[in-house]
Amino acid sequence: MDEKSRITLAEVAMAAGVSKMTASRALRGAGDVSTRNVEKVHQAAREMGYVGNHLASSLSGQRSSLIGVVVPSMANVVFAEVLAGIAEGIEGSGMQPVFGVTDYNLEKEYEVIRNMLSWNPAGLIVTGLDQSDDARRLLEKANIPVVQIMDLDGAPVDACVGFSQRAAGAAMAEALLGLGRKRFGYAGCGLEMDFRAKKRFEGFSEALSRAGLAFAASRISEGFSTVKGGRELTLQLLEARPDLDCICYSNDDLAAGGAFHCISAGLSVPDKLILAGFNGLEFVESLPVKVATSRTPRREIGQAAAGIVLGSARDGSANTPARIEFHPKIDLGI
Repeated sequence: MDEKSRITLAEVAMAAGVSKMTASRALRGAGDVSTRNVEKVHQAAREMGYVGNHLASSLSGQRSSLIGVVVPSMANVVFAEVLAGIAEGIEGSGMQPVFGVTDYNLEKEYEVIRNMLSWNPAGLIVTGLDQSDDARRLLEKANIPVVQIMDLDGAPVDACVGFSQRAAGAAMAEALLGLGRKRFGYAGCGLEMDFRAKKRFEGFSEALSRAGLAFAASRISEGFSTVKGGRELTLQLLEARPDLDCICYSNDDLAAGGAFHCISAGLSVPDKLILAGFNGLEFVESLPVKVATSRTPRREIGQAAAGIVLGSARDGSANTPARIEFHPKIDLGI
């Protein structure tokens, strides 16, 4: 992890053409700074990747014992399990995890990262590789270990722990093709926000293309995934193409909704119609019908990410792997 010079308040002030005191007041939201100067200071801070340091007066610029964790949602048990793994990974170290939630919003993610870095954490664990340019600039200039998790399809800022989302999508498609399925539907939510789900969709589509096939029908809605949404999307798909023999969903929540629709419609699952989700959530095993899924090692990913941060804190991470790859396990539910 290369040493990088952290941007100072004085440098931001110089770039904005104001005094250091004016820059400080502008960033703190003081009311005695002109709108023009506030805009100049905030623009300079954003472009330079300045984050500030809330703990500077008490720690003299030293790192705190906090580990920042940035996740897109707490409504999804996937990220709760990641956090559990991180907590297990740092147990007994004296470190304390703190987390922020982005709601899959890139601008909110930037603000969460900026705020966390201002507390001078010992490290930062961030979900995904697809941050905005502004957020990525903050990570690049953070001068602390940064571990991006849950995705390997892209260029990490520093360390990276997870699995290839595209490969996971392709692997499920190949497994379903191996069962002789030919007429595929797709149901997803929020692919404009959830980049990892989008990559799985692309990987699945590419595998179908290699087999000379394509999705016969697809329905993608905005917003977050819910069981209710999965039921509605499944109804729409089967109204458009009642001959589908497999439906792929962006996650297990939607697949569960699909299962409930099929039960109410009297469709035989998985004999006539296979439903395939993603994540391998525990509740899938309790559904009245069998649903295919990919089981992801969420807790293990959290533990590994925590280990990288702790390794850096102890010895500078000279021998710490910058990339740790996991592989989801496919359960076809048959």
